[in-house]
Amino acid sequence: MTEHVWDKFLTERDKAVFGTSGYGARQGFGKRPALVIIDVNYAFCDERPMPILESIKRWRNSCGEDAWVAMPYLKSLIDKAHEKGIPVIYTTGVRREDNWDNGSWGWKNSRGEEDRSKRPHTNIDGNQIVAEIAPGPQDIVIYKQKPSAFFGTNMTSYLTLLGCDSLIVTGTTTSGCVRASVLDAFSLNYRITLAEEGCFDRSQSSHAINLCDMNAKYADVVKTSEVLEFFDTLPSGQYELPKGCAPAPHPSKR
Repeated sequence: MTEHVWDKFLTERDKAVFGTSGYGARQGFGKRPALVIIDVNYAFCDERPMPILESIKRWRNSCGEDAWVAMPYLKSLIDKAHEKGIPVIYTTGVRREDNWDNGSWGWKNSRGEEDRSKRPHTNIDGNQIVAEIAPGPQDIVIYKQKPSAFFGTNMTSYLTLLGCDSLIVTGTTTSGCVRASVLDAFSLNYRITLAEEGCFDRSQSSHAINLCDMNAKYADVVKTSEVLEFFDTLPSGQYELPKGCAPAPHPSKR
């Protein structure tokens, strides 16, 4: 049996409940997936691997070194999707320069008013996607203001245009924007798979338990290697993807 990151957190009672209730059944992959990379930007990753307690002094949303552990897995998925012509959809945040639209983000964090796209100690825009996995000309970038990739965005419209029936979801944070996006996708009747090593969070326990819960009710959580094997079974060139120009610049740069 495949071991998962949440196994060590479950009690014997938990295991018995899942085994008896029927939750956690395997739904399987769809036929026309899109690969979704949620919020792998500098605000969540920092510019380089750093211990999280150091990193969050500069970037309060940072997931520290766990973000960079995930990076090779993300790159392998993106490279394979490009090879097979599978849509790659990135999300990242967008905010007014004056932070007026911060809204509810400031209610549950005492450092919320620090949340500007430009930090006082770096010239990097926190919403910029990390260079190691940056979007290519054929990729799609969704700019969002709330946790879900679907809320107030073109995500559903783009998936309809592409003819997608399923999503391979990765990124951060597992307990926040990843989970919110998975639940909305589930509500829209997409089949969802999460690549376990391609998801990360600033809280290791929240990461594990949220993967467990999503695997029980909303999605399949599988190893990245299984997703790569699945991609290899798909015919190449089954989508009409963007081509000939780079992704649109971040709205703050327009």
